[in-house]
Amino acid sequence: MNFLGHLLVSGNDPLVIVGNFMADAVKGRDLSAWSPGLQKGIRMHRRIDSYTDDHPLTLRGRERLREHCGKYAGVALDLFYDHAIARQWGTLSDEPLPQYVQRMYTLLQVHRHLMPARTQHLLGYMVANDWLGSYARLDGIARALGGLAQRVPSGEVLRGAETVLYAHRAAYEAECLLFLNDLREHLMHTHA
Repeated sequence: MNFLGHLLVSGNDPLVIVGNFMADAVKGRDLSAWSPGLQKGIRMHRRIDSYTDDHPLTLRGRERLREHCGKYAGVALDLFYDHAIARQWGTLSDEPLPQYVQRMYTLLQVHRHLMPARTQHLLGYMVANDWLGSYARLDGIARALGGLAQRVPSGEVLRGAETVLYAHRAAYEAECLLFLNDLREHLMHTHA
């Protein structure tokens, strides 16, 4: 899962949400520099990523992408799952997606000062280009894949991967919803 998925399962504690959001920019095991709420969010993010990497449904989804994306199949799948979450939002939340997205942007911006500089920089682009809202559209996923293709070494293989999503959208959406149920169950039984 990418940003939307991580935010969705973060719960309602603002610091946990912020910690989960910024976790990719936090290195190492020593989290003592961060407040307890941020630590909980960082640990949650890491548990989500670890669980996602080995789940049978995500392995199946990555396999469909392997020929197109090679080692970046998991990166593309994260975006595909955010697409599925955005498209199936009405089954996942009572809050309309546009309202949720604006609430998350506001919450993250209010707590921006707590984030590493790299995350603060990324947040500016995210809000300005409405990344979370754009995940519901195929062109939004294509734009996200194109941006990643420019930023990661040998990332050109990510360009055009949205064609795999388009060809297998129903399978990705079904797998994502099943995976989310498993992930929520996993998070309820593991602790920060």
